[in-house]
Amino acid sequence: MKKLTVLKALTAVLIVWVSFSMISCKDDDVEIVPVKLEDVNGNYKGRLITTQGIMKTEKIVDFKVKKDTVAFAEFPIGEIVKSVVKDPVKAESAIKAIGKVKYNLEFASKINTDKNVVELSFAPNTLEIQIPVDGVNKKTVVTIAAKQKGFYVGQDRSLRYGLLAEKITVDGTPLSTYEIINYDFPYCIKN
Repeated sequence: MKKLTVLKALTAVLIVWVSFSMISCKDDDVEIVPVKLEDVNGNYKGRLITTQGIMKTEKIVDFKVKKDTVAFAEFPIGEIVKSVVKDPVKAESAIKAIGKVKYNLEFASKINTDKNVVELSFAPNTLEIQIPVDGVNKKTVVTIAAKQKGFYVGQDRSLRYGLLAEKITVDGTPLSTYEIINYDFPYCIKN
């Protein structure tokens, strides 16, 4: 009886092994299309994860990439304003008064043929915002940085990168109690 059970088990294992062997041969003909620098250009929609200290928010954002620039028609400024204006009601009022803030992020690109991706080396500009508080505009200058390269992955047409708001200066004075704001774009796809 035991010999028959062992024989059935070995037969089942053999059938499964042969099945997997045949299936794996089907995928050998997948063609990898080489990525080009121009592939990065286009309109994107992606998830933005914003982290400041223990606070974390997520939302979907849109932006355009053209030649050597990532262009935001509406850069996320909520955390920046809330860092400058501590009163939550006044901060929300200021965010509404400011409206949409445009920001252009310049980059240099090169192809990494080993990984079939386009690497983006960012050269962020400072972001200047006039924040209205109690009838006065506070000139706010935000130092944006990119500590890592970004990547455009050709196989799924996605763009991945991250930015930091390293420092905020208000009317020429750096904020003394400021936590860095991380803007992570882990997966953005072309529209």
